[in-house]
Amino acid sequence: MGSQRSVNRRFGFFILFTLGLVGLLGIRLVDFQVVQAAEIKEKSMERRSVTQTLTALRGEIQDSAGQILARTVFRYDVNVAPKNVAPVIRYSEDGTRTEVPVEQIAIELAKLLGLTVSEIAPKLVGDSQYANLAKRVDAETYSAIRELKVPWIYFDRFADRLYPNGAVAGNLIGFVGADGEPLAGLERQYNTCLAGVDGQETYERSAEGVRIPASSVMTQPIQNGGNLKLTIDSNLQFFAQQVLADSVNDLSADWASAVVMEAKTGKIIVAAEAPSVDPNDPSASKAQDRGSRIFQSAFEPGSVMKALTVAMVLDTGTANEKDKVKAPYSLKLDFPGGSVQDSFGHETYYLTLGGVLRYSSNTATVQFGRQIDKNVRYEYLKKFGFGKQTALRFEGESSGILHPADEWDKMTNYATMFGQGISVTGIQMAAAYQAIANGGVKLDPVLVEGCALEDGTVTMKPKQTSTRVLSAAKAKNTLELMEKVVEFGGVGKNAAIPGYRVGGKTGTAQVQQGSGYGSRFAISFYGVAPIEDPQYIVGVTIYRPVGESNSMKTTPVFKAIMQQVLKHYRVPPSTTKSRDIPSGSFGEVEKRN
Repeated sequence: MGSQRSVNRRFGFFILFTLGLVGLLGIRLVDFQVVQAAEIKEKSMERRSVTQTLTALRGEIQDSAGQILARTVFRYDVNVAPKNVAPVIRYSEDGTRTEVPVEQIAIELAKLLGLTVSEIAPKLVGDSQYANLAKRVDAETYSAIRELKVPWIYFDRFADRLYPNGAVAGNLIGFVGADGEPLAGLERQYNTCLAGVDGQETYERSAEGVRIPASSVMTQPIQNGGNLKLTIDSNLQFFAQQVLADSVNDLSADWASAVVMEAKTGKIIVAAEAPSVDPNDPSASKAQDRGSRIFQSAFEPGSVMKALTVAMVLDTGTANEKDKVKAPYSLKLDFPGGSVQDSFGHETYYLTLGGVLRYSSNTATVQFGRQIDKNVRYEYLKKFGFGKQTALRFEGESSGILHPADEWDKMTNYATMFGQGISVTGIQMAAAYQAIANGGVKLDPVLVEGCALEDGTVTMKPKQTSTRVLSAAKAKNTLELMEKVVEFGGVGKNAAIPGYRVGGKTGTAQVQQGSGYGSRFAISFYGVAPIEDPQYIVGVTIYRPVGESNSMKTTPVFKAIMQQVLKHYRVPPSTTKSRDIPSGSFGEVEKRN
């Protein structure tokens, strides 16, 4: 009887223990499944989930016709997790299940990647989660490998900036670094437009480390960059760069530049330079050749400034096209030791404003220009745009040098009339000639038409301002006098284009060396066509050609570019002839030309 009670007691304890254990497990189960469920699920997701950055596409840079000058494509690193390598199960259209051995997958990968199986196979073996099969494959190869549906293959995506036209407009466009960060030019200046906003994606991976396709969640959408549209015509830009490169080579010059602007809009359709930089490989160019000298390099313009001095004389009414001044070879100025000479020896002549430009006389320029108060001339120079950056604010843009009139010394007071004692950039001088060509109204130069965002919104449209510099009548009169430079006998006669009325001005200026001037020169020609209805301005500068100071060397470059521009845009030939305007009494000067 006692033993039976003992058994019953032990059984009762067992039942109580079992019930207690079940109760405890139940409590823990409720705790796990209810109380801590969210926390446990979150920790589990943390162990299984992966967050990756989705790189936004950088916007394109386009020319005026939409031709792509810069674009971004994605490249892909192809990786494998050797620890998870196993045969791949595939299903045919009729549902048949096939197990594809690893050896066959290696053959397929090798074919797509242009590798041998012996190069692929060793990378598929091991206990690691990473081995690289190929770097920076293109989108086509990436898509083909994805179609294999191999679960242990994964990819890393990288943005790659391409410049399809190489060095065409490279000095303007700039370039980006290996990390995609903009380093120069419009790439950096307009990064706000071009740079997108990266997205983020979260996905789960299995215990084997393989991504679970259905688990992807976009936590932050990608916002791709906008497209930057320029006013540049890439076809003309290419042509001009080739002409300049030939000229730099022929004259052993440091560099050369050419600007083409629309007279009536201020749009820059060419901003060409030589040497130029290929943004695909900027390190192949010298550091000083990677920027844009059209905006960044200032130089004394020389006699191209005389057209502006003549315009001031006409606009102030100081003289008209028939008035003459005494123009000796050397002219003494009104301070001790001061004098101005012409570039060639001659007896004293009497030249009109037309003669000033046609024969590029320094002494005649001074005789006309000194009748205008220096403060008035200074204000004209400011209105023409000198001494300050253009509205473009191109990266590193120079403002040139234009000291206030009250800081001019006695020589500078005269020298500014013929382009010394002042420095300008190529874009500044082109814009000044644009004012003359546009009936006396200077427009802010335009290089960027706008930024087109993904949703079609266009931002960054230029806010162009205009400045009345000359009266329309005097601007027209100046153009007619500039035409005499290009006609037979003028210093710019080699710039003439058959069938078109062309006007312009040559310029030669010694390049500063230290505190003085060296033996090298900057030579230029800036001109307009057609004179009766100006459409385009072309400005050419060749810097420090070896052993050359004759600005007429720039006229063939001007002619080639302007002729191509007129042809490209199908500008009708001129139907009118130039006016018969006197140049003065020059006798022997005429024989020299």
